Amino acid sequence: MQDRPTSAELLETLADLLEKQVMTATQGPLRHQVRVAGNLCRILEREARLGGTQDDRENELLRMALGPNAETADTPELNAELAEALKRGQDPELERRAWQALLEIVRGKLSIAKPGHDAYDFLAELPE
Repeated sequence: MQDRPTSAELLETLADLLEKQVMTATQGPLRHQVRVAGNLCRILEREARLGGTQDDRENELLRMALGPNAETADTPELNAELAEALKRGQDPELERRAWQALLEIVRGKLSIAKPGHDAYDFLAELPE
């Protein structure tokens, strides 16, 4: 583990500099690019702070959705395994577990990429 400042703290400082000083000193297209760079720093900061926990949780949720027959512990392979199982479409219980798992996984990803959107009411999107 690195001493302080952490990578998250460095990224937060860089984002603050870009948003509070550099952006106000620029105009036109460069101003937009500075805004984008600041936003990217914020995403990377949240990923540095939350990403490991979110990755572990995604793996756990995928294994829970697949049940005791999960064939791997590798997250990308678990995603592929779940996709294949859902394509077969023969297990309503798997579909229910997958929906719950995928909903939580997406919320976790949104908490890093677009905070505030992780509170979206996905259930309202379900067909009646």
